[in-house]
Amino acid sequence: MENILIRTENLSKRFGGVTAVKQLNLEVKAGEIFGFLGPNGSGKTTTIKMLTGLLEPSAGRGFICGYDIVREPAQAKALLAYVPDQPKLYGKLTAREFLFLIADLYRIPRDISRPRAQQLLEMFGLAERADELLEGYSHGMRQKVVLAAALIHQPRVLLMDEPTVGLDPASARLLKDVMTQLVEQGATIFVSTHILEIAERLCHRVGILQQGRLIALGSPEELRAQAGQGQSLEDIFLELTSSPEHSEIIQSLEEKEE
Repeated sequence: MENILIRTENLSKRFGGVTAVKQLNLEVKAGEIFGFLGPNGSGKTTTIKMLTGLLEPSAGRGFICGYDIVREPAQAKALLAYVPDQPKLYGKLTAREFLFLIADLYRIPRDISRPRAQQLLEMFGLAERADELLEGYSHGMRQKVVLAAALIHQPRVLLMDEPTVGLDPASARLLKDVMTQLVEQGATIFVSTHILEIAERLCHRVGILQQGRLIALGSPEELRAQAGQGQSLEDIFLELTSSPEHSEIIQSLEEKEE
């Protein structure tokens, strides 16, 4: 079990009379990029928020590096980072100040965090504007600041919800390279995305969620083999997720939780 960095046991979430996530059972290993796919409102964001401790499960349990996210939140959160699809930053801080703040919250010694922050600013092409207020940043630049902040404490688990939204092609390529480097170093990345190319080319395994249930799980090659007839991952995804009614309800409930 030491190699399993993300694990769920019958993880479930209800909003009133509607069940958004139903008895989800997953294990994601160290050194793995796991793609979490599903139509809007299928329960992807709800799942990620439960794994980060932002939402409490209605039933079941979630574990980060062996720590129960509800019962041992401090230990679990110290080892994870979360990149939301809509970054929310302190507009009156500069990018550099924001990274320093996050590093201090994680109690990283300043002789380590300051050079690391500069390295991340340079890596994401933010160094020249690092001392400008975040309120003047574009959405894409804000997303890169969030990515840099997520990496500053070198998390073992990185949970990402639509991380390429707002990124230009060069930045999206940089993100893919960073993700590859992280898993080579033994981290685990759990990424929700609508871009099936990312899942097909980058993810070691994918899970497809529909109406809150995990309906397919495996590597892209395994899913194609199960479907037969040389179907692409996009074909498989569309075939499995063709019913939108329940997803629209869940999406509205997820948005109310924002």
